Amino acid sequence: MSKAKKMTICGLCIAIGCVLPTFFHMFGLGQAFSPLHFPALLCGLVCGPWYGLACGVLNPILCSLLTSMPPVARLGYLIPEIACYGLFAGLFFFMLQKRSGDHTLRNIYCALVPALLIGKIVGGIFRAVMFTGGTYTVKLWATSFFVESLPGIVVQLITIPLVYLALKKAKLI
Repeated sequence: MSKAKKMTICGLCIAIGCVLPTFFHMFGLGQAFSPLHFPALLCGLVCGPWYGLACGVLNPILCSLLTSMPPVARLGYLIPEIACYGLFAGLFFFMLQKRSGDHTLRNIYCALVPALLIGKIVGGIFRAVMFTGGTYTVKLWATSFFVESLPGIVVQLITIPLVYLALKKAKLI
């Protein structure tokens, strides 16, 4: 894929990252479904790790500036978390493609699952550093990063591979 096409897709993912959360927040579903994570993960798979990283850094910043969501106070842990999603989804997928030479559903999941885990761990570390309301425990981290966001994780694990495969089948990527 050409650099221009990757830049265009990355820009589209960033634009989606500004619109999608607004739609989810209109119905009170923003926190549970984590719509800001979706574009960075998809961008990493489609365009590669560096574009996924750029999307993961720029999405929360632009979305916050344009819509005040997420609040500026949350950017300190959201940016590293979402940046890790894009970076590691792209990195793991690239490594798997290079090794196996295909774009199978298995490779997509083998890239998404560890990227999500790494992003959650990094986000938790940054949140622990920023946390000033008392003691930040493993239980609080697990609750906020896994239990409360479980619907979003499930939706991401269902929709991102389907979108990727649909784009591939339509020969758009």
